[in-house]
Amino acid sequence: MRLEPHLAPRSANFRPLTPLDFLERAVSTYPDRPAVIWRDRSWTWSEFHGAVLRLAAHLRQRGVAPGDVVSIMCPNRPEMLAAHYAVPAVGAVLNSINTRIDRAAVAFILGHAESRLILADPTCASVATGAAEDTGVPIETFAENGETGQGLTLLAGEPAPEFDLTAAVTDEWQPIALNYTSGTTGNPKGVVLHHRGAYLNAIGNVMALGFDRATAYLWTLPMFHCNGWCHTWAVTAAGGTHICLDKVEPQAIFEAIAKHGTTHLSCAPVVLYMLINHPAKETRDPTARLTVATGGAAPTAGLIQQMDALGFDFIHLYGLTECYGPTSLRELAEAETGLAVEERAELLARQGIRHPTANRIRVVDEHGADVPKDGTTIGEILLSGNTLLAGYYRNPEATEEAFSGGGFHTGDLAVMHPDGHVEIKDRAKDVIITGGENVSSLEVESVLSRHPDVVMAAVVARPDEKWGEIPMAFVEVKPGTRPDEAAYTAFCREHLPGFKIPRAWAFCELPKTATGKIQKFVLREEAGRSKGAGDE
Repeated sequence: MRLEPHLAPRSANFRPLTPLDFLERAVSTYPDRPAVIWRDRSWTWSEFHGAVLRLAAHLRQRGVAPGDVVSIMCPNRPEMLAAHYAVPAVGAVLNSINTRIDRAAVAFILGHAESRLILADPTCASVATGAAEDTGVPIETFAENGETGQGLTLLAGEPAPEFDLTAAVTDEWQPIALNYTSGTTGNPKGVVLHHRGAYLNAIGNVMALGFDRATAYLWTLPMFHCNGWCHTWAVTAAGGTHICLDKVEPQAIFEAIAKHGTTHLSCAPVVLYMLINHPAKETRDPTARLTVATGGAAPTAGLIQQMDALGFDFIHLYGLTECYGPTSLRELAEAETGLAVEERAELLARQGIRHPTANRIRVVDEHGADVPKDGTTIGEILLSGNTLLAGYYRNPEATEEAFSGGGFHTGDLAVMHPDGHVEIKDRAKDVIITGGENVSSLEVESVLSRHPDVVMAAVVARPDEKWGEIPMAFVEVKPGTRPDEAAYTAFCREHLPGFKIPRAWAFCELPKTATGKIQKFVLREEAGRSKGAGDE
């Protein structure tokens, strides 16, 4: 077929892909349906659109121009959601900052991102103000209730002029967000995400998680974390309802589920452990099933069993900030739901198959060749597709390294099963080499997590004069349980070969990022300082 000039794209049949279109559709299609619920208030799509317009108008009054970076430090409240539309609507780039990091870390991000302005919730104002002073970045805070009092009152007030939310998006490769990695190792890198990838990943979430206009999505996942895995846009695309929570607290979560008929939520496993260990679980009606998407660590058999009893159906997601959140998923097929809990846990531990609109996933050896689909040969997960970062901001070296060889290197070591499902075995930096033998920290953690007294465990390498490295286990036990090193060692011996059994132990609350990821770099430092067990 000839590519004739009259077949070229034109304004009538080509528009840059952008998730801002989702809001315009929701407003025109469901103007009076509930869009956002927060505390004791509810806003329709038309009313929420008004908040977006007021924020966009304010940003323009502050001189924010296309290409500028606007930072925001805010928990899951309506203004945080509105920023995901208002900031890119004026052509600017949204930089959502972790609400739990300290002044120095915030200042690093503001400086590196070259932020034009930072917006902050009152609960974050002290840290954000200090960081703003350190970097000379202007700051504004939201009014406590969003409608009255000191600060920005975007959730009520005079209507702002309407405009085409997509007009400033002239290229779908245009940056929509600048997200900084979670900082589990050193200074975070600035991940530049584009409108095209955000649009496609959001649509993939709608398909993968079954969002529709009846969806009531409870925000237990921080919106600052990879733009809430793009659910900030996906729930809007489906015309569902965003239910905002100020804090992730079990009592509040169970109350919101019951009050608002929650159908979906997403979180790290640490939140689920909070739920099953809280007395408020007794109020939960398990017949009202809901879907929970979890990532960051594979759900254990014990967790699956207890959450199933509470009426939660699992989907295991895998992804990174660099791929807009979810890039693969593992859910149980209908024929698998009746399997024994241990078998279901084994299947759900896998990272699964590619997300509907996400990247192609390969597992490759050190030469870049695909490993056999045998479930045993380990290689690195390599991604390629439309939902990958444009690059690392102001860091061309890291960008080129990450994309070397024609794909994006995740640093995750995995196997490929015969059915095409991927299963992570470890992070490259987390493999422990003891006496010349490789030990997967995830394998040991998985065994420990099956012990009935263990909430969660993390295993890292501890330097050792004789063996080079030995596995050291950091274990968080259930409240009221007395740690028993001998019992845990014996339990591991039943399931692991001798060289994989931890030879050093510590019992403590595990350090975590705001998104529930265990900060292994902290544990490695502690392991390097520890002495005693394992030196024989």
